[in-house]
Amino acid sequence: MLFAHETELALQAAVVLANSAEPPDTMTTVAELDAFFTEYLYTGRHDHDAAELAEVRALRPALRHLLTSDAEAAAAQVNTMLSTARATPRLVRHDDFDWHIHAVDDDEPLATRIVVETAMAMIDLIRADELSRLGLCADADCEGIVLDLSRNRSRRYCSVTCGNRNAAAAYRARQSQQTQPAQDR
Repeated sequence: MLFAHETELALQAAVVLANSAEPPDTMTTVAELDAFFTEYLYTGRHDHDAAELAEVRALRPALRHLLTSDAEAAAAQVNTMLSTARATPRLVRHDDFDWHIHAVDDDEPLATRIVVETAMAMIDLIRADELSRLGLCADADCEGIVLDLSRNRSRRYCSVTCGNRNAAAAYRARQSQQTQPAQDR
Protein backbone atom coordinates (compact mmCIF):
# COMPACT_ATOMS: atom_id res chain seq x y z
CA MET A 1 0.00 0.00 0.00
CA LEU A 2 1.42 3.35 -1.04
CA PHE A 3 -1.01 5.55 0.84
CA ALA A 4 -3.37 5.17 3.76
CA HIS A 5 -6.34 2.93 2.99
CA GLU A 6 -8.84 5.82 3.09
CA THR A 7 -6.67 7.84 0.69
CA GLU A 8 -6.55 5.03 -1.86
CA LEU A 9 -10.27 4.37 -1.47
CA ALA A 10 -11.18 8.06 -1.91
CA LEU A 11 -8.98 8.33 -5.01
CA GLN A 12 -10.45 5.16 -6.49
CA ALA A 13 -13.97 6.44 -5.83
CA ALA A 14 -13.19 9.82 -7.39
CA VAL A 15 -11.76 8.19 -10.52
CA VAL A 16 -14.75 5.86 -10.85
CA LEU A 17 -17.16 8.76 -10.37
CA ALA A 18 -15.33 11.00 -12.87
CA ASN A 19 -15.15 8.15 -15.39
CA SER A 20 -18.84 7.39 -14.95
CA ALA A 21 -19.57 10.42 -17.13
CA GLU A 22 -17.71 8.85 -20.06
CA PRO A 23 -19.86 6.92 -22.50
CA PRO A 24 -21.66 4.88 -21.46
CA ASP A 25 -22.85 6.91 -18.47
CA THR A 26 -22.76 4.50 -15.53
CA MET A 27 -24.17 6.63 -12.71
CA THR A 28 -27.76 7.10 -13.82
CA THR A 29 -29.85 5.49 -11.10
CA VAL A 30 -30.21 5.68 -7.35
CA ALA A 31 -29.38 1.96 -7.26
CA GLU A 32 -26.03 2.66 -8.99
CA LEU A 33 -25.34 5.42 -6.45
CA ASP A 34 -26.25 3.02 -3.62
CA ALA A 35 -23.78 0.46 -4.99
CA PHE A 36 -21.09 3.17 -5.29
CA PHE A 37 -21.74 4.28 -1.69
CA THR A 38 -21.37 0.70 -0.46
CA GLU A 39 -18.39 -0.27 -2.63
CA TYR A 40 -16.30 2.73 -1.59
CA LEU A 41 -17.26 2.41 2.08
CA TYR A 42 -18.83 5.82 2.52
CA THR A 43 -20.44 6.35 5.92
CA GLY A 44 -22.93 8.85 7.22
CA ARG A 45 -25.92 10.40 5.56
CA HIS A 46 -27.21 8.77 2.38
CA ASP A 47 -30.59 10.00 1.18
CA HIS A 48 -31.19 7.32 -1.50
CA ASP A 49 -33.06 9.73 -3.76
CA ALA A 50 -32.92 11.40 -7.17
CA ALA A 51 -31.83 14.75 -5.70
CA GLU A 52 -28.78 13.16 -4.11
CA LEU A 53 -28.00 11.35 -7.36
CA ALA A 54 -28.18 14.66 -9.25
CA GLU A 55 -25.83 16.34 -6.74
CA VAL A 56 -23.28 13.54 -7.04
CA ARG A 57 -23.52 13.47 -10.85
CA ALA A 58 -22.91 17.22 -10.90
CA LEU A 59 -19.51 16.65 -9.22
CA ARG A 60 -18.09 14.70 -12.12
CA PRO A 61 -16.68 17.58 -14.24
CA ALA A 62 -14.99 19.18 -11.21
CA LEU A 63 -13.52 15.84 -10.13
CA ARG A 64 -12.25 15.19 -13.66
CA HIS A 65 -10.64 18.63 -13.73
CA LEU A 66 -9.02 18.06 -10.32
CA LEU A 67 -7.72 14.59 -11.19
CA THR A 68 -6.15 15.78 -14.45
CA SER A 69 -4.58 19.00 -13.13
CA ASP A 70 -0.94 19.76 -12.41
CA ALA A 71 0.18 20.26 -8.79
CA GLU A 72 -0.36 24.04 -8.70
CA ALA A 73 -3.87 23.88 -10.13
CA ALA A 74 -4.79 20.81 -8.06
CA ALA A 75 -3.59 22.49 -4.84
CA ALA A 76 -5.68 25.57 -5.58
CA GLN A 77 -8.74 23.42 -6.29
CA VAL A 78 -8.21 21.37 -3.12
CA ASN A 79 -7.97 24.54 -1.03
CA THR A 80 -11.18 25.89 -2.58
CA MET A 81 -13.01 22.60 -2.07
CA LEU A 82 -12.02 22.39 1.59
CA SER A 83 -12.81 26.04 2.26
CA THR A 84 -16.20 25.88 0.54
CA ALA A 85 -17.13 22.79 2.57
CA ARG A 86 -15.84 24.40 5.79
CA ALA A 87 -13.77 21.28 6.37
CA THR A 88 -12.43 20.75 9.87
CA PRO A 89 -10.29 17.60 9.96
CA ARG A 90 -10.59 15.36 12.99
CA LEU A 91 -9.48 11.87 13.90
CA VAL A 92 -12.20 9.25 14.18
CA ARG A 93 -12.48 5.52 14.66
CA HIS A 94 -15.58 3.57 13.68
CA ASP A 95 -16.82 0.24 12.38
CA ASP A 96 -13.84 -1.87 11.28
CA PHE A 97 -11.59 1.14 10.67
CA ASP A 98 -8.88 2.27 12.99
CA TRP A 99 -7.94 5.94 13.36
CA HIS A 100 -8.44 7.97 10.22
CA ILE A 101 -9.48 11.49 9.22
CA HIS A 102 -12.96 12.83 8.62
CA ALA A 103 -13.09 16.47 7.63
CA VAL A 104 -16.85 17.10 7.57
CA ASP A 105 -19.71 15.87 9.69
CA ASP A 106 -21.42 12.61 8.78
CA ASP A 107 -24.74 14.41 8.37
CA GLU A 108 -23.42 16.60 5.51
CA PRO A 109 -24.77 15.68 2.05
CA LEU A 110 -23.02 12.81 0.31
CA ALA A 111 -21.80 15.12 -2.48
CA THR A 112 -20.07 17.34 0.08
CA ARG A 113 -18.43 14.35 1.74
CA ILE A 114 -17.22 13.02 -1.62
CA VAL A 115 -15.67 16.40 -2.47
CA VAL A 116 -13.95 16.69 0.90
CA GLU A 117 -12.69 13.10 0.97
CA THR A 118 -11.33 13.49 -2.56
CA ALA A 119 -9.65 16.78 -1.61
CA MET A 120 -8.10 15.20 1.48
CA ALA A 121 -6.78 12.29 -0.62
CA MET A 122 -5.37 14.70 -3.19
CA ILE A 123 -3.44 16.42 -0.39
CA ASP A 124 -1.56 13.16 0.15
CA LEU A 125 -0.86 12.78 -3.57
CA ILE A 126 0.33 16.37 -3.97
CA ARG A 127 2.50 16.32 -0.84
CA ALA A 128 4.12 13.03 -1.90
CA ASP A 129 4.74 14.42 -5.41
CA GLU A 130 2.78 11.47 -6.79
CA LEU A 131 0.33 13.16 -9.18
CA SER A 132 1.96 11.09 -11.93
CA ARG A 133 -0.11 8.21 -10.56
CA LEU A 134 -3.07 9.89 -12.27
CA GLY A 135 -3.26 9.98 -16.05
CA LEU A 136 -5.46 9.41 -19.06
CA CYS A 137 -6.25 6.02 -20.55
CA ALA A 138 -3.78 4.83 -23.20
CA ASP A 139 -6.69 3.74 -25.41
CA ALA A 140 -6.86 6.29 -28.23
CA ASP A 141 -10.66 6.13 -28.22
CA CYS A 142 -11.06 6.64 -24.47
CA GLU A 143 -10.95 9.71 -22.25
CA GLY A 144 -11.01 7.77 -18.97
CA ILE A 145 -8.80 8.65 -16.02
CA VAL A 146 -6.32 6.05 -14.78
CA LEU A 147 -5.24 5.75 -11.15
CA ASP A 148 -2.06 3.68 -10.99
CA LEU A 149 -1.35 2.48 -7.48
CA SER A 150 0.90 -0.35 -8.66
CA ARG A 151 4.49 -0.54 -7.44
CA ASN A 152 5.94 -0.53 -10.93
CA ARG A 153 3.58 2.14 -12.32
CA SER A 154 2.50 -0.13 -15.14
CA ARG A 155 -1.22 0.61 -15.35
CA ARG A 156 -2.07 2.22 -18.70
CA TYR A 157 -5.79 1.65 -19.14
CA CYS A 158 -8.77 2.90 -17.17
CA SER A 159 -10.56 -0.43 -17.36
CA VAL A 160 -10.16 -4.07 -18.27
CA THR A 161 -12.33 -3.36 -21.31
CA CYS A 162 -9.87 -0.80 -22.71
CA GLY A 163 -6.90 -3.05 -21.93
CA ASN A 164 -8.52 -6.05 -23.61
CA ARG A 165 -9.56 -4.02 -26.65
CA ASN A 166 -5.97 -2.82 -27.13
CA ALA A 167 -4.46 -6.27 -26.53
CA ALA A 168 -6.83 -7.77 -29.12
CA ALA A 169 -5.95 -5.02 -31.63
CA ALA A 170 -2.22 -5.60 -31.08
CA TYR A 171 -2.73 -9.35 -31.52
CA ARG A 172 -4.65 -8.82 -34.77
CA ALA A 173 -1.90 -6.51 -36.04
CA ARG A 174 0.79 -9.09 -35.26
CA GLN A 175 -1.25 -11.84 -36.93
CA SER A 176 -1.79 -9.68 -40.00
CA GLN A 177 1.98 -9.04 -40.26
CA GLN A 178 2.76 -12.75 -39.97
CA THR A 179 0.30 -13.73 -42.71
CA GLN A 180 1.60 -11.20 -45.27
CA PRO A 181 3.74 -12.76 -48.03
CA ALA A 182 7.49 -12.36 -47.47
CA GLN A 183 7.87 -9.95 -50.41
CA ASP A 184 5.31 -7.54 -48.87
CA ARG A 185 7.32 -7.17 -45.65
